[in-house]
Amino acid sequence: MIDMALLSAVGFVLFIPGFLVVFTQIEFPGPYDPQPDFDEVLTDYFVPVLLLEVGLFVAMVLLYYFYAVEYMHRTGQTLGKKAMKIRVVPLDPALRLTRGMAAKRYFVEYIGGMFVPLFSWVDGLWQLQDKPYQQTLHDKFARTVVVKVSP
Repeated sequence: MIDMALLSAVGFVLFIPGFLVVFTQIEFPGPYDPQPDFDEVLTDYFVPVLLLEVGLFVAMVLLYYFYAVEYMHRTGQTLGKKAMKIRVVPLDPALRLTRGMAAKRYFVEYIGGMFVPLFSWVDGLWQLQDKPYQQTLHDKFARTVVVKVSP
């Protein structure tokens, strides 16, 4: 939740300039102007707003990818995990956490959650029945486990 709040704030800051540019360029009809036809509405209103949303979506997916994968690859923790005193480590203690493991974990957790209905719920609740490591599905796929960090 901490990581998502941080990145949502960054996304909001990225969205504001794009929003201002798009909505200052749109000319809304006045009360006595003729109503625009479908083609005008599509090209003048819908397409610019849709492009803004798609651009923001792509920017956020890439931003979160670099944030989650690079932080975890380097230290096993994001800022939210540091605050909660937890770390992601490989299931095999002889291995180091690689960028590939962190990327697999990201893709299953976030990309899977975006495109598969109810996947986020199943993924998160999976750890309640998983023994002995209490892994989520994205941890199982990446062969990682979340552990508490000693103070």
